Amino acid sequence: MARRTTSERAELPARYAAPSRPSRPAHPARHTRRALLAALLLLAGTACTGGDGGDRAPAAARPGASGVKDALFPTLGNGGYDVSHYALDLDYVPDTNHLKGTAVITARATQGLSRFNLDLAGLKVRTATVDGAEARFSRSGNELTVTPAKALGDGDTFKTTVTYDGTPKMIKGADGGLEGWIETDDGSTALGQPTGSMTWFPGNHHPSDKATYDIAVTVPKDEDGDPYDVVSNGELTKEQDKGDRVTRRWRTEEPMASYVANVTVGYFEVHKGRTSDGVPLYIAVDPDESEDAEDVEELVPDVIDWATENFGPYPFSSAGAVVDHLPGLDYALETQTKPYFEEAPEDTLVVHEMAHQWFGNSVTPRAWKDLWLSEGLATYAEWLWQEDRDGKPARKTFEEFYDGTHPESEGIWDFPPAAPPSGGRMSDSPVYGRGAMVVHKVREAVGDDTFYDILHTWTKRYRHRNADTRQFIDLCEEKSGKDLSGVFDTWLFAVKKPSGL
Repeated sequence: MARRTTSERAELPARYAAPSRPSRPAHPARHTRRALLAALLLLAGTACTGGDGGDRAPAAARPGASGVKDALFPTLGNGGYDVSHYALDLDYVPDTNHLKGTAVITARATQGLSRFNLDLAGLKVRTATVDGAEARFSRSGNELTVTPAKALGDGDTFKTTVTYDGTPKMIKGADGGLEGWIETDDGSTALGQPTGSMTWFPGNHHPSDKATYDIAVTVPKDEDGDPYDVVSNGELTKEQDKGDRVTRRWRTEEPMASYVANVTVGYFEVHKGRTSDGVPLYIAVDPDESEDAEDVEELVPDVIDWATENFGPYPFSSAGAVVDHLPGLDYALETQTKPYFEEAPEDTLVVHEMAHQWFGNSVTPRAWKDLWLSEGLATYAEWLWQEDRDGKPARKTFEEFYDGTHPESEGIWDFPPAAPPSGGRMSDSPVYGRGAMVVHKVREAVGDDTFYDILHTWTKRYRHRNADTRQFIDLCEEKSGKDLSGVFDTWLFAVKKPSGL
């Protein structure tokens, strides 16, 4: 994501098991009494369940956790299962901003589950089923608790279907920026970092649980008979004209974190093509931005080619961009395969969001405190682009950040990049600018050949996976054969500004 400065933050419009102890022989009388008691309890239990015990939950079944205890967002995500696929069928009317949805969530239980949670903000849940059987559900805040008719066993694969509708929320994030389902002048867009994706579909909304997606969106035609355009992640697999409505189906076959899932509805000029490696491109530009965005059609594949050389093969089966017209949003987001720009972007912004396809989208932070790996590397990609294309050495940019003369350097020493003090500070300058400085110091410590080997290995080893700060440090030391603790202790973990370069 492109960092929001404090002045850019928009206002929300109205519109463990106890330790085991050594066993000791049981007294015979006690043993007999215990056996008798157990038999009586078993008989009672059988009577209560109709004699076959088939409706009883497995002994190990217990509720899934209502959060993954992320240091910055403790209630985000859920425990007890891993999602493998989301099938979202949405019906959206832009004029009334009304959304009706059916979410089919395929997951695997990682424990015996008597019930489990899904993250969902707002919207009215109408029905819930698990493997086709009606399930009980309840709501508390952003938690949707689903209790299946029969408990799930550890390792079971199951499908949960939730139907819901209502007016999806636009929310103010912890950092003050707008996210969620945001209305535009001719439609809407869904932006999910870090929590906004829960406003338009139920799920396990933490970056550690990635999944594949099928997203179908049905929209009406306008008074002139022209349908609204719908753009989403991955590839457009089908378009169905239903008379007064049109359904477009998008598929993402590579794992995706929910915060980079996107649906954008509006009117767009669509440009299709391919990169030099044959990756299909789908670039949607709002007509109000077409003049200022006329170079985007060539810039996107150019950046992808450049990034492929520097970071490794492009990690997805398609690419593109969405250039919308949403004045006042004041940020872009690395929505997977098609970064979202609120207006016509400059080249360095395209570089930043495209770099995220490698750093952030393919290799995704294991926890939100690891975000510096995404933002620091994407910011450093800007420095490398300027070095290669404009002749400005990355060292020069590093020095400008260190001495405070760079326009984005304000506040970079407020806290260590890998330790934001709160979710509200997650998008502050230390994560971006000082994160990029860490990357540059690694480059200087290991040399260019090893540095680029590190980047290529990082994107290959953790392709479509999650990774964390410790794994990055280990890789840097593995590839360089050096103890780099001095570099990381000084530039990544130290609280104060280093005394020298």
